[in-house]
Amino acid sequence: MDKIKLPMIDDVRSAAERIKNYIHRTPVLRSESINRIAGAEVYFKCENFQKVGAFKFRGATNAVLSLTDEELSKGVTTHSSGNHAQALALAAKMKGTKAYIVMPSNSTRVKVEAVKEYGAGIIFCEPTLEARESTLTNVVERTGATFIHPYNNFNVICGQGTTALELIEEIKNLDYVITPVGGGGLLSGTLTTVSALSPATKVIAAEPEGADDAFHSLIENRIVPSIKPKTICDGLLTSLGELTFEIIRKNIYKIVTVSDESVIKTMRLIWERMKIIVEPSSAITLGILLENKIDLKGSKIGIILSGGNVDLEKLPWIK
Repeated sequence: MDKIKLPMIDDVRSAAERIKNYIHRTPVLRSESINRIAGAEVYFKCENFQKVGAFKFRGATNAVLSLTDEELSKGVTTHSSGNHAQALALAAKMKGTKAYIVMPSNSTRVKVEAVKEYGAGIIFCEPTLEARESTLTNVVERTGATFIHPYNNFNVICGQGTTALELIEEIKNLDYVITPVGGGGLLSGTLTTVSALSPATKVIAAEPEGADDAFHSLIENRIVPSIKPKTICDGLLTSLGELTFEIIRKNIYKIVTVSDESVIKTMRLIWERMKIIVEPSSAITLGILLENKIDLKGSKIGIILSGGNVDLEKLPWIK
């Protein structure tokens, strides 16, 4: 197999420069009551305040801005039912190019409406990976659009790495940075940045107990696919990609699994104490501190709150 080209810190810095006029530099917030409960000094990097409500906008924007004029003239495409769909739709709109988004027929109405609002064309397919990929292939053949993978894409990873870049610039000497892991785009971007700029800082990934393929991938040293994941963290259902796995395998300190019960508790805690909306896939990071599977007491911790896109009709604590 050809050696995979891995992103370096200069690639992340270039991405930061490229996207700075398009994205929000999101705030870092603290909560004294959460610090007390967690027994640690916690700094929340709030990507729930990012455009489209999630960190995904960074990677999608960097990927779109890295295209040639010829590629831009033919548009971009992806398959996604979630935040990447919205992120790519908006990034394409801002650059004046067309986006073709393949979405499974069971995507939530709120996400479909958001993608439409950003002016993208939606192509629906059956809710299987096979159907998503074959429909995407048809779109590429028909339009010549560039496929931008939600996470297993060099420029997407570099864009996601700018989240940690901003966090480290603002808060020095962190003992740990905690990020969620699904496909691994945010995690591998974070690892690229933190390992270069703050090598003493350990990066921990939070993964749902019911979708723990990344945890097993590390143990088995191969990509273990995500089969029938069962969790309320709907943004963390996908398997790792070849590129993200390589970065994670080289640099990660630990992947810690968290129960859905803890995710619901921490999501509610963040809503109530910090007065901000986060989604389950985001709240899982604080779940590591409250479940105490790993002793982080007394540490200085940066937590990346990855997004805040919640279906308000289906809040997990309402039975």
